[in-house]
Formats: sequence, structure tokens, C-alpha cells
Amino acid sequence: MQGNFACDSINNTARRSNAAEFCSETTIKNSVVQYCTLFIYSGSLKPLEETMTQAQQSEQPLENTEKLPVNWKKMLICVFTGFASGLPLYFVLTLIPAWLRSFDLSLKTIGAFALIQFPFAWKFLWAPLLDAVTLPFLGRRRGWLLVTQVVLIAAMAAFGLTNPQHDIGLIVALCLCLTLFSATHDIVIDTFRREILTDAELGLGNSIHVAAYRIAGFVPGALSLILADHMSWQNVFFITALFMLPAIAMTLTVKEPPTPDTTPKTLEDTFILPFKEFFNRQGVQHALLVLAFIFFYKLGDSMATALATPFYLDMGFSKTQIGLIAKNAGLWPMIVAGIIGGIWMVKLGINRALWIFGFVQIITILGFVWLSSYGHFDTVGSFELWLLALVIAAEAIGAGLGTAAFVSFIARETNPAYTATQIALLTALSAFPRTFINATTGYLINAMGYYSFFWLCFFLAIPGMLLLFKVAPWGKNK
Repeated sequence: MQGNFACDSINNTARRSNAAEFCSETTIKNSVVQYCTLFIYSGSLKPLEETMTQAQQSEQPLENTEKLPVNWKKMLICVFTGFASGLPLYFVLTLIPAWLRSFDLSLKTIGAFALIQFPFAWKFLWAPLLDAVTLPFLGRRRGWLLVTQVVLIAAMAAFGLTNPQHDIGLIVALCLCLTLFSATHDIVIDTFRREILTDAELGLGNSIHVAAYRIAGFVPGALSLILADHMSWQNVFFITALFMLPAIAMTLTVKEPPTPDTTPKTLEDTFILPFKEFFNRQGVQHALLVLAFIFFYKLGDSMATALATPFYLDMGFSKTQIGLIAKNAGLWPMIVAGIIGGIWMVKLGINRALWIFGFVQIITILGFVWLSSYGHFDTVGSFELWLLALVIAAEAIGAGLGTAAFVSFIARETNPAYTATQIALLTALSAFPRTFINATTGYLINAMGYYSFFWLCFFLAIPGMLLLFKVAPWGKNK
């Protein structure tokens, strides 16, 4: 498919007609949007490789039309999916550690809380059920979205009723509930996004999703921290939970994706075939290389940011300073980088984006090395605030770009017939370092100090880049 992409116009089967109806392109009347669209899609673009079963393939090749393929309604949906997916995770990763640290809990205890995130690493075990079971309201995807989002709001608000010095057992239970339903929510939302985006839209759609995902992190990681200096933690948790309401509004208003003909009908279809297809598609060796790459690609970055907020606090910065700097130095560079990265990924292709964005991601880890080399600041002035701003901005850009390419790669490696299960398998493996290895970061920091620890994170990021030679060669761009 060369030149300008076009929307699918294949009507040879009822299934394709339904999909085309769901993904139909709206007329773009705004001249500014037209200009940006022409800028993004000008030139020659290569299609992404489709990994579909024979039953899902059309007998006719896709045809080009003169229309541009951008469906801005779907891109807007990606904004909501990203925000809804990121908020509960960053609630656990940033707000909970800061809350526990403010009650003088040790770094070892806070680091051990990462183990409570194990549902993210094992979510592929129950993902097949989300493909097979349809709730009696809203449809196969939207029904599960609504249930998980309601539980997430309740769980986040419930933290305000606890005290870390007296209710640590209840806090652990709430964290477990939050991560369990957040992991389930991610399965459904990743699957929903993959089912509404065409292969040609993966790069831009996932870049927008990741940008919104990262923006969501500034609610618990910036706004909530600022509020915590001026009001009770109970009110902070309640206000933070309310930011999930737009996700519920999206769930109630969007259309349900068409159900494929290959929906699992037996126990074997549900639990066995998705894994069998993944390992047989290009051979076991290639499948194992893909899994190894997914494990290592963001390992260093994940470890470096595991206890970022406690690190900033230990450096001498206040919660308000961290919140304000994170909002101003991290938000806008991340948004700009996300937009540019999405446009660039369309031009580059996913393979080359993994190389370039991965390199940026590794380099930004050195910002933590640089900041930690100064040691604790007895007083925090403009110079120290500028240092913090540079580190946060660089991390937001590097991690945002790397994640955008990474998520697009994961989506490309799945078969649409088994979307929920295969995406859950791959994203669960990517969450494994964050869940289990990050639990050791508190012990490593106590043993090595922050400076040596961040150097370790830098070197642990290299194996993932080396695996690109096998799973996403630069010359084999797609």
C-alpha cells in the first residue's frame, strides 16, 4: 500500500461490512486538522505486516482511495483509553509510595509493595475468559470495562479511610484489589483499542494512547502530591478517584467492536489455541526471542523509575516542589514528544522506531545518575529545581517514546482472533520486571546507594536493545 493510505472499502463479506461501518471515516472539515493530516501522511508509507488467520483474511487486496485514513474519532478514543489505563497504575506506582513514605515507612517496605502488582504479570491466566465470556450488558468489551472501572474508583477512594501506621494489612488488601482490577481493565482496554485500530493506525493510535497514559500519571504524581500538602489524605484519595469518571463516560458512549467469527466456543479454544497459535506462527525460537525482548526492553527504565518519588523526597525536595516540577517540566515535553513520536513512527515504521526511541530511553536513565551524584540537598534553590526539572523532562520524553513504539510492537505481534489473550501474555511479561524485580529496588538502593543503582539500571537496559537485531531488524522495516 503506497502513497496515501485509504480506509478499507471491502464489502465482500458481512464481517468486513460491519468492521467498515464501525471504523467509517468522518469528513474532516477543520482546515487546521486537514493541514496536519496532510503533513503526517504525505509521502510514501509502508504497511505494517498483518498477522491474521486465513479465516480472517479477505480474498481481495485492500484498495486505495483518495481519502486519508485518519479517523479522528478513534484517535480521541485512544486519548480516553490511555488516561483510563494509566491513572490506576500511577496511583500505585507514585502516590502510594509517597503516601507511605510520608508516614516514615522504610524503603524496603515500600519497595516490597511492588510485589502486590503481581496481577499485571499473571493476567494472561484469566485473559481467555474475557474473550469467551460476555456480560449481559453493553457487550463483550464495554461490559467488562464498566465493571472494572467502577471497582477501581471505589478502591482508590477507600485508601482515604486507612492509616499506614495502623492498617497496613488492609492497605495491602486494597492494593491487591486495585492491581487485580487494573490488570483486568488493561486487558480489556488494550484489546478494545487493538480491535478498533487498523494496522495502519497502530503507530499513531498507540502514540496517542501512551501520551494520554503518561498524562494520567500527573494526576497522582503531581496534582495529588500538591493537594497532600494542603488537605487531608482522605480528600486527596477521593479527588484522585474521581478522575476515572471520564473513562466511564467513554465506556457508555462508544460503540462495541464487532465480534469476530473466531470467538472461542470451547475450553480448548479459550485457553490453548491462543498460546499455540503464538508459538507456531513463526516458530518457537522466534516466539521465545520476542518474549525475551519484551522482558528486557524496558527493564532498565522500569527499575530506574520504580522508586522515583521517594528518591526525589530523599534528595530534599518537598512534595509540592515535586508536583509542580513534574507538572510543568514533565507534562509538556511528554505531550510534544508523544505527538512528534507518533508522526515520526508513521514515517519510520515500528522497527526503526524501536531502535531510535529505545536509544533515547536508555540515555535518559543517565539523568538519574547525574542527579544522584549531587547527594542530598540541604537547601533547595533554583539550581536544584532546574536539575530536577531536566531529569523529569528527559525521563518523560525517553520513557514516552520508548513505550509508544513498544506498545505498537506488542499489538503487531498479536493475532486478531485471540487479541485479549495474546496481548495479555505479552503485556504481562513486560510487567514482570515492574512487579517482581522492582520489589528488590529498595534493597538494592540500601546496599548500593542511589548513584550505583542507577548505573546498574543503565546497563540492564542494553540487552533489550541487542535483541532488536533478531526481533525488529533495522533493515526489515514494517
